Amino acid sequence: MPEIIIKSHAEIDAMRRACRLAAQTLEEAAKLVKPGENTLAIDDFVYEYTLKHHAKPAPLHYQGYPKSCCISINEVICHGIPNKKTVLKDGDIVNIDITSILDGWHGDCSATFYVGKPSPDAVNLVETTRRCLEIGIEQVRPGARLGDIGGSIQEFAEGRGFSVVRDYVGHGIGREFHENLQIAHYGRKGHGLRLVEGMTFTIEPMINQGTWRMRILDDGWTSVTLDKKWSAQFEHTLVVTKDGCEVLTKFSGPLANSVTPADFKF
Repeated sequence: MPEIIIKSHAEIDAMRRACRLAAQTLEEAAKLVKPGENTLAIDDFVYEYTLKHHAKPAPLHYQGYPKSCCISINEVICHGIPNKKTVLKDGDIVNIDITSILDGWHGDCSATFYVGKPSPDAVNLVETTRRCLEIGIEQVRPGARLGDIGGSIQEFAEGRGFSVVRDYVGHGIGREFHENLQIAHYGRKGHGLRLVEGMTFTIEPMINQGTWRMRILDDGWTSVTLDKKWSAQFEHTLVVTKDGCEVLTKFSGPLANSVTPADFKF
């Protein structure tokens, strides 16, 4: 098995700063989510905000990716490329995925936002996905297994009639954008690698209304659901602590345009 990098307290402190910036960037970018806004304007904001804070947007030029963040709307699962022609419409859902590099360390987070007034089906998908991330995080502690994370997420999502994307997983993170550890969002509880203190990784479930199967568009990046039904995603970077975990990309409060509608109940 490839080496899994365990972080020291000093390294976790450095990651904490990068993760705080990523979360802060997403908090600010969320304020631009509104009908009529184009996704390139959001990306431009992310680029400028990141540089202003003496950091770099990790996606920019990563393996040829052309923009500073990923913005994925409705049936786009992930890696949507921001552009001026793509305009947010009332009723859309949109995921913004931010990764910042600060002093050589990465912080990675994403959230799905409501554009204007969402439909009940959209709310059900988004809130189920939000809860999937929370459930995954609740499993993280020394001695737990990777399958506890994926199995718990899969059980909840499928129990609510949704599917879990198989093609993309959470990942180790630190000085590298993607380290060797892989965190599937499906699997069997009690199976897989045991977690140990000092591991740092993302959990980022992508949950679909229909099939989990996907295809990649001709741009080589944009991943969409095979049946064109909608998909949502939430993501945090975390570290395993001696008695649980710490969410390094924790937000300072509710994100604009991402608040659960008051009448939603599981």
